[in-house]
Amino acid sequence: MAESHKNAEIIYTVKDRCKVCYTCVRECPAKAIKIANGQAEIIPSRCIACGNCIRVCSRDAKMFAFSIDKVKKLLHEHAPVAAIIAPSIAGEFTDINDYRHFVGMIRALGFDYVTEVAFGAELIANRYKELLESKPNRPLISTSCPAIVSYVEKHHPQIIDSLVPVVSPMIATAKVVKQKYGQNTRVVFIGPCIAKKVEAAEEQFEGLIDEVISFVELRRMFAEKKLTEHNVEPSEFDPPLAGKGAIFPISGGMLQTVDLEEDFVKGDIIVAEGRRDIIEVLREFEEGYLEAKMFDLLCCNGCINGPGMSHSRQFFYKRKNISNFAKRKYDRIDLEQWQKDLSTYLELELGRGFKASDQRFPSPPRDEEIREVLARLGKREQEDELNCGACGYDTCYEHAIAILQGLAESEMCLPYTIDQLHEYIKELDVSNLKLASTQAALKQSEKLASMGQLAAGIAHEVNNPLGVVIMYSHILLDEMDPSSPLYRDLKMIVEQADRCKKIVGGLLNFARKSKVSIEEVNVKKLINNGLKTFVIPENVGLNVEINSQDPVLECDQDQMVQVFSNLFKNAIDAMPDGGTLTIKVGEILTEGAMEIRICDTGIGIPKENLERMFEPFFTTKENGKGTGLGLPIIYGIIKMHSGSIKVESNADPNDGATGTTFILKLPRKSKEEKQQ
Repeated sequence: MAESHKNAEIIYTVKDRCKVCYTCVRECPAKAIKIANGQAEIIPSRCIACGNCIRVCSRDAKMFAFSIDKVKKLLHEHAPVAAIIAPSIAGEFTDINDYRHFVGMIRALGFDYVTEVAFGAELIANRYKELLESKPNRPLISTSCPAIVSYVEKHHPQIIDSLVPVVSPMIATAKVVKQKYGQNTRVVFIGPCIAKKVEAAEEQFEGLIDEVISFVELRRMFAEKKLTEHNVEPSEFDPPLAGKGAIFPISGGMLQTVDLEEDFVKGDIIVAEGRRDIIEVLREFEEGYLEAKMFDLLCCNGCINGPGMSHSRQFFYKRKNISNFAKRKYDRIDLEQWQKDLSTYLELELGRGFKASDQRFPSPPRDEEIREVLARLGKREQEDELNCGACGYDTCYEHAIAILQGLAESEMCLPYTIDQLHEYIKELDVSNLKLASTQAALKQSEKLASMGQLAAGIAHEVNNPLGVVIMYSHILLDEMDPSSPLYRDLKMIVEQADRCKKIVGGLLNFARKSKVSIEEVNVKKLINNGLKTFVIPENVGLNVEINSQDPVLECDQDQMVQVFSNLFKNAIDAMPDGGTLTIKVGEILTEGAMEIRICDTGIGIPKENLERMFEPFFTTKENGKGTGLGLPIIYGIIKMHSGSIKVESNADPNDGATGTTFILKLPRKSKEEKQQ
C-alpha cells in the first residue's frame, strides 16, 4: 500500500460540516490542504498525518479513521495481546488519581499485558546520548515524532541524512514486548498521535505493531464497557518498568530522560515544538543559518496536545500531571532491576532507515506571475497587501503563490471577496431596476391589451346603431328647411353624432386590426410632415437632432405621421409658457431598432398619472380639450409596428428640471408577418 493512500484513509474531510474557515489551511505545516470549489480537501501525497487540522477544526469536519473494531477483533483471537501505553497518558486521564486504576481498566478490556512506551523512550534516549557523545560529523534531527520524519522526507528531502537512524519509542517498546512475551504476541499502541497509524504501517516495521488507537478511541471503549476506576481492580504495569522516561512527552523530555539539557550558551541542542517553530527551524537549518549537534523536534507541543487526545485545554495542568506521574513512578521503581532491564534491551536492533518522497513543487512561480495574481486580487501596491491571514496564509504573497500552485482560490481573500460582493450588489441593483422596469412595462401592456379588447368590442357594438343614427340625422337635416326653428337642433344632433363616430374610430384605432401599408420612409420626412400639422408658437423653440447616418424605417407612413403629430402637439400643449421641443433620432441599436426621443421642457406629468398615460379616455387636459384617445391610438400604432413606447417625466421642480420625454423604439426592418 502506498503511503499517500494510507494517509488518505486515516485523515479525511466531512464535507457537510466544513464551513471553509481556512483554519486547517493556516495550521497545516505541510500545506497539504487545498481549496477546490469552496471545499477543503486533503492532498494525501503532501500530508504528514500530524493531525493539526483535526485538532483546530471547531466543526469536527476533519476526522481520522478509528480502529476500535479491529482492536476488538484482536482481543477475541487466541494470541495474547499487549497494550503499549504512551507516557502522555497522565495528561489525558487527569480525572484518574491513581495510574494503577487506569491500568486495571485497560486489562478489563481484555488485554493480556499493559506496558509502558516510556521504557522504549529511555532506550532510544540512551541511543541519542551515545550519538551525541560520539561527536557526529553532522547535525542530528530527532525521529521520535513520525510527523517530523514524514515532513523531512517529503518537504526537506535534502536534509534527510540528518535524521537520527533510530526507531521511535513506540517501535522500540514493541520490540521489547515481542522479545519478552513472545513473537506471537499482538501489540496495540495507545496514545495521542495520529501519525503513529502511518508509522505502524511502514514496511520496515511490519509485524511489530498490529493496531494503533488514540486516547479518544480508548475512552469510547471504556464507555462501551462502562469501565471506571471504581469498578476495576488496580494493577501495575507489566515489566519492564520505566524510570524517567515518563517525562518524554514534555518538550525537552528526551533530554531530561538521560540527564541532557538544552544549553543556550553552547547551542549544542535546540528544542522546538509546534507548527511555526518546526517550520522555521527546519527552514533555517536547511539554509545553513543554524548550527547544533541535535535538533529535538516535536509537532504537538510535546505530545501533550496531540490530535488523538480528547481535549486540548489546560496545557500546563496536563504538563504538571505528567511531571507528577513521572516522579511517582520513579520513586517506586526498583533501580537495580530497571538498570538491568535497560542493559538487556539496549542490545536490541533499534536502527531504522528513511526514504525521500519529494513533494516540493518543481519550481516556484515567477515574480511577474505572482504580481499578476495579486493585481487580480486588487493588490497592485505594497500597501494593498494587508497580510490579514484570513485566507489561511500568512501573507498575500504566499496566498498568490498557492493560487498559482493550485492549492488556493481567489475567493479565499476576504477583502477581495468583500469588494466582489459590493460589485455584485451594484450589478444586482441594476438588474433589479431593469426587471422592475420590464415588469412595469409588462403590466402596462397587459392592462392596455385588455382595454384594447374591451374598446374593440364596444366600438363594434356601438358602430352599427350609430351608423343608423348618423344616416337618418343627415337625411333629416338635408330635408329640413334652414329657416325652421328645428334646423338648429337637428344640426346639433348631426354634429354630435359625427363626433361619436370619431370617438368610435379612435377606439378602433387603439385596438387596431386594420392593414398597414409598409414602405421605406426617411425619418426626417416623417418628422417634417408631423410638424406641418400645427403651428409652433413663437415662445417654443425647436431642436431636431438626427444622429443616424441612415435614418430610414420600414413603416406605414400615414400612421407614423399621426404618431409624431400627436406627440409633437402634446409637447406643445405641455409648454403654455414656452420652452423647447427637442426631437432626437439616435444611432441604430444592437437589436436592429432605431430610438427616437421627443422631449419637452413643459410642466411634466405627475408620477401618479404616468402609468395611466396610455389608457383610453384618460387625459390631463381641461374638459372639452381632449378625448383621451390620442396616446392610446399612438400606443396601438407603435405596437402594430412591433415597436415600444415609454414615457419619462418630472413634474416636481424640487427634483430637477421639469418636462417629459417619450422614447420610441422602432424596428428598421418590418417583420414578414404583419399584423392585420
